[in-house]
Amino acid sequence: VAAAFLVGAMPRKEGMERKDLLAANVRIFKEQGQAIDKYALKTVKVLVVGNPANTNALICSKYAPSIRKENFSAMTRLDQNRAQAMLAAKLGVLVKDIKNVTIW
Repeated sequence: VAAAFLVGAMPRKEGMERKDLLAANVRIFKEQGQAIDKYALKTVKVLVVGNPANTNALICSKYAPSIRKENFSAMTRLDQNRAQAMLAAKLGVLVKDIKNVTIW
């Protein structure tokens, strides 16, 4: 495996607390990390999409200790959109006018 796109996360359901969501995603991304550690190339590039993407990427990387942490990335478009919307509201401009925002 040279590249892994991890899109399968537990969606947050109505009435679900964050700790419940985190517990479900730990199970998912622990297994993913262990599989990546065992079967992927040591140079594998891993992109985590399932939210909370940053947390899930961290969990996955923890269980793939033979893969460099730099090889894990999280796609956080939802957070990007939220940041741009908040800035636009604060500045009194349209979201489309907010440029060059970086989140990490």
